[in-house]
Amino acid sequence: MALMEDIRLLSQVPLFAGLSEDQLRLIAFGAERRRVSTGQLLFRENSPAECAFLVIKGLFELSNMGRGGKPVLATRSGEGTLLSELALFTLCERKFTAVAAEDSEVIRITRTLFHRLVEEYPDVADMVIARIRDNLASLASGAAAMQHRFN
Repeated sequence: MALMEDIRLLSQVPLFAGLSEDQLRLIAFGAERRRVSTGQLLFRENSPAECAFLVIKGLFELSNMGRGGKPVLATRSGEGTLLSELALFTLCERKFTAVAAEDSEVIRITRTLFHRLVEEYPDVADMVIARIRDNLASLASGAAAMQHRFN
């Protein structure tokens, strides 16, 4: 039953939307479920990121040191949120610290697993590249629309 629930949740994540059930099953079967207790650290800012986490249930407070060395609360994430998705594509460091704000559960998806998906289903790479390109275009458009604020 948990496998089907994981497949359903994965299908709702923008990065994985449009993947076939077999492709989602590969991710769900190879991923690892983890329980995270209130106050427990999921990951720390500036640590190596070798995986992403999909929130199944619960909330995480996301913070970074910000300017002046004071912690800045970035957001709280809930069900269906994918944390640190960049780690699926390349070696990088965590950009923030994630701490469970309540008892939570996540699915840990490793970069190795994601690369296996792309190797077995090359069309997934094309789809992901198109999504990244669309996201960058949207970001550039949004920045251009706000340009007047910085003049």
